[in-house]
Amino acid sequence: MAHMFSTGPAFQAYHYARKCLTLSALVGGPLSFIIDAPFGRFAPKRDGLLVFDGRKAWIVMEIVSPMMFLYALFTAPLAQHNPGLPSVTSPQGLLTLLYLVHYANRAIISPLRAPSRSKHHIIVALAGIYFNVQNGFMMGSYLTSPFTSLWFQLPPSTQRLEYKLGLALWFLGFVGNIVHDEILVDIRRKANTSGKAPTGANGREKGEHYGIPHGLLYKYISYPNYFCEWIEWLGFALASGPLPFQPSLISLSSLTSLLSPLHLFHAVKSLVMEPATTFAPYLSPPWIFVLTEVILMFPRAYKGHRWYKQKFGDRYPENRKIVIPFLL
Repeated sequence: MAHMFSTGPAFQAYHYARKCLTLSALVGGPLSFIIDAPFGRFAPKRDGLLVFDGRKAWIVMEIVSPMMFLYALFTAPLAQHNPGLPSVTSPQGLLTLLYLVHYANRAIISPLRAPSRSKHHIIVALAGIYFNVQNGFMMGSYLTSPFTSLWFQLPPSTQRLEYKLGLALWFLGFVGNIVHDEILVDIRRKANTSGKAPTGANGREKGEHYGIPHGLLYKYISYPNYFCEWIEWLGFALASGPLPFQPSLISLSSLTSLLSPLHLFHAVKSLVMEPATTFAPYLSPPWIFVLTEVILMFPRAYKGHRWYKQKFGDRYPENRKIVIPFLL
């Protein structure tokens, strides 16, 4: 099967993207517990040379992902011979559609529908572009790779439970993400209508209005939009190919060993020193996407949950968890 793969610069770029994105998340996630990313409720309050309109900055940095995804689809950098765009009736075609639908909403529809969006520091925009360039390129390259093509040619590939469950989870997560975002947007929309949105002396918007969201999963967690997005991309990963591990090889002792500081140190050291082309070979881009999202978004959810409690005090529901119902 190796002769079917390209081994040129694009092949190298694909594996460097896999390694860089994973390691960046492993570093950036823990740092986010210490440093407040300058957007959202922690956004700069004043205009400045390095501070941009939130709506425009969001669209620019998020539209990069589907653009790079489409570039990879058209060029198929992992294949020695370009197989052409996936058929709309193939599993790869369906997964392509799901990816583009998500980003059509995330990059265009959602920001345009919102009455306002917090300002973004240039660091946030550049970090978003860095992530989306690599993620979009990886995901498009993976779906047009010979490996993915062979995987879906196997007779039971689309009949397996993981594929069907994955598609169902993607749909539930996508819808859940939209409806919970809409609850937040509605809070801001009503504040603008009632004149509660904060403004400066010149009448211009000074900051965003925040209220306590209620309804659906907000009854249980502060960030159901994050939770639903994780479910969405977990479903996508399940449907896209094999698991990144063998369940039969996981035991309680292996999990305990994995959580030991010494084992973690050696595992991270091994990952850093590993050549890009052999880096975590069973960790495909859809699973890297899930992993990096959880690592990078959980610190924001944790700090945002703490901010809600500090801002609203006793009015904030005491039993509401952070991001996973009943657990975390």
